[in-house]
Amino acid sequence: MKRLRSWASGLRLRLVLAFAAMTLVGAGAAAGASYVTARNTILAGVQDPAMVQLRDEVRAYLPQLTLPPDQRQLDNMASSLKGITTVVFGSLHSRVGLNPADIPAGLRSEVAAGTTIQFQRVLEGGRPVLYIGMPLLRYGAKQGEHTGIEVYKTVPLATQQTAIEQLATRAWQMTALALPVAVALALLAARQVLQPVRALNSAARKLGDGQLDVRLPAKGSDELAQLVTTFNHTAAELERTVGSLREMEADARRFVADVSHELRTPLAAMNVVTDVLDEDADQLPADTAVAARLVSAETRRLTRLVQDLVEISRFDAGRAELRVEQVDLAEAVANSLAARGWTDSVTADLPSVTVPADPRRLDLVVANLVGNALRHGAPPVEIRATADDAAVSLTVTDHGPGIPEEVLPKVFDRFAKADTSRARSEGSGLGLSIALENARLHGGDIEAANTGDGARFTLRLPRTAQEER
Repeated sequence: MKRLRSWASGLRLRLVLAFAAMTLVGAGAAAGASYVTARNTILAGVQDPAMVQLRDEVRAYLPQLTLPPDQRQLDNMASSLKGITTVVFGSLHSRVGLNPADIPAGLRSEVAAGTTIQFQRVLEGGRPVLYIGMPLLRYGAKQGEHTGIEVYKTVPLATQQTAIEQLATRAWQMTALALPVAVALALLAARQVLQPVRALNSAARKLGDGQLDVRLPAKGSDELAQLVTTFNHTAAELERTVGSLREMEADARRFVADVSHELRTPLAAMNVVTDVLDEDADQLPADTAVAARLVSAETRRLTRLVQDLVEISRFDAGRAELRVEQVDLAEAVANSLAARGWTDSVTADLPSVTVPADPRRLDLVVANLVGNALRHGAPPVEIRATADDAAVSLTVTDHGPGIPEEVLPKVFDRFAKADTSRARSEGSGLGLSIALENARLHGGDIEAANTGDGARFTLRLPRTAQEER
């Protein structure tokens, strides 16, 4: 049905209708012109000979006529003429043949006022009839003067009308037969015209899906060929630009990964030193103790940032490893909370359900989601879980201000923060991004939403184990 609506509203239908309309108009005009020409020819084939015959017969009888004529002469003249005729002189008319009362008044007026033979076609009882009339003119000294005598003749046109009607029927039949031919030709022409358009549409879709090496053969030099050439040029430039951007991004990620790895060793040594400073801070002067604790806190923050960068670089490089085993979800969450001292700060109501997962990565996901709720939300922080045959859903809900609507679509972006003024917050800005990458590594996903009373993050993991990587 959708394809039918698409066809009905597409360019092909408009081309077919336009072509068919032009064909019908052309065929109709040709049929109409042929009909008019043939009709005039058929009528002239009867009308012209009848007029010539009447004129010749009248001229042949003129020598026998005396003026003014009497009734007998009018009757004799009418009898000498072929066909249905009548001769009129004033109030007299021949007593045989045509009744003068049946002659059209317009024709009688034209004959009485004119000097040439006249004709008029009328319908009588639904049948066409030809009336011919001519005046008799004087010859000799008064040549061209009207004698007052008028001769009329009628010719039935029923046979000719039947031929004309048959001609009209054939003309319309030919026009009707031209319609399917026109539609077939229009479909063929539309197919030829739209074939490169469809190819261009398909190529554009592939380009939009990321297949940047798609190209089309440019044939000819018409507008469509020029459009194809422009598309190929655009695709080539896009491929080059995207390739350059990808290379730059890969270089940047390699740089971050290399720097992060290089920082791990000195940071490990610094953490040992800061541990000593933390232990001895109470024995140091007040100002020195504050500075020592600040250095210790910032060193731990830098260590977490480097660890997160190393972790995210593994995802970027495609080297993240997944070691799947059957994990008790309630136990895994409890262990994650206990390891970080969050047990008393979080309410967990979890059923006993197992899920195929990498325990270490599941711990990272839970820690990042709960840590985010504790840092940016407000108590109570609650963890709930539901399960069906296909998946397990774990929700972490807080009762804080929620996530700003403008931040919600990009909350999983790297270094995304709801409040840009909190640039020195405890988090690295990578926690939610790492959580999402770990969820996707398991074949799952994470969604963020506002509940009206806070924020809710929902982790979904499939019940079917993913292949270890």
